[in-house]
Amino acid sequence: MANKILIIDDDPDTVRLLGILLVRMGYRTVAAASGAQGLKMALEELPDLIILDIMMPEMDGYEVARRLRHNPDTAKIPILMFTARSQTQDKVTGYDAGADLYLVKPIHPVELNAHVKVLLAGRQDAPNAPKPKSYVIGVAAAKGGQGVSTVALNLGITYHQNLHSEVIAAELKPGQGSWAAELGIAESAGLVELLRAAPSDITLPAVEKQLIHTIYGVRLLLASMKPSDAEYAAALAQFEAVIEQLTRLAPVIILDIGTSFHPAFQGLVGLCDEIILVTEPQPIEVKQTRALIDQLRGGSFGSKKELTMVMVNRRSMEVSLPVPQVEAMLGQRIVQEFPPTVQLAHMAGIRSEPMCVLQPDGDTAQRFALLAKSISAHTAKTG
Repeated sequence: MANKILIIDDDPDTVRLLGILLVRMGYRTVAAASGAQGLKMALEELPDLIILDIMMPEMDGYEVARRLRHNPDTAKIPILMFTARSQTQDKVTGYDAGADLYLVKPIHPVELNAHVKVLLAGRQDAPNAPKPKSYVIGVAAAKGGQGVSTVALNLGITYHQNLHSEVIAAELKPGQGSWAAELGIAESAGLVELLRAAPSDITLPAVEKQLIHTIYGVRLLLASMKPSDAEYAAALAQFEAVIEQLTRLAPVIILDIGTSFHPAFQGLVGLCDEIILVTEPQPIEVKQTRALIDQLRGGSFGSKKELTMVMVNRRSMEVSLPVPQVEAMLGQRIVQEFPPTVQLAHMAGIRSEPMCVLQPDGDTAQRFALLAKSISAHTAKTG
């Protein structure tokens, strides 16, 4: 029997058009003209898929999705949000509410059919398995040279090895990748290959194909070192599609965002559940970090998400600000401090090994272990 699809939309033209397209594709359709009616029909019809609009009177699509997810009878029905709202925060809210996929009107019928097939196939493959909630952690700094990439990579490896959780770490800086060189991996441009594609082509298999499996257990999505690839750094729609697929592949995703000068910075941090901000205990760097904290709290990242401060000291302790003074300037607690490790960093570069692996019982590795434990407590709150 053909799959049944429930359309919830208060626009009769949209309902009519979608109904015609879906019937031609071989599906059965039922429709509701409001959120309340849609909830009622979802319970009565138990469809195989729900296509849900956002902008509806009395009860918008976000609330409909939340109620569907909280009802055991409808919690596992795939939800495709189909709306004219295209802002990053709208998409973040949609996924947080429980959408499996967020598409913006208008869309080509062939593309719509492809997405519907994927959602229905996923339901058939795992009818009793709820979609896991991934925790997305972005690592960033107010300026370059603060150790963001080092923190992201070592944290990912430590988190996997100490907490026995599957982790994917991704460089999001096309043209400025460093992990391949640091780990002795042949040049990889997996991120750039994905950013070159249309968002609709960034599917689960396409993303999985670009992941590098490492001996440390963590899978990596690597950016290239080719400077001209920096032109793809503003491809926010592609970044969103990549991150959405990554969240389907592992419970913990760590993103090396780089600096706040990243062209897609605001959109990327809006997709994160937590941001780790890296700073250095120097007056100018701390002031720049404070400005970034204020920007994050007032922007797409919001005030309710976790913001974790890490301090990486690359200079002598005698010429660095003490932790209490840095915390006072930031208005934020320093969760972990990393003292100078010049010799360890040098050896890690020579041996192409992460610092946490090179000296697994050393002070730096222990500090990363404590940071990973702190982050795991945050993931437990949202799991």
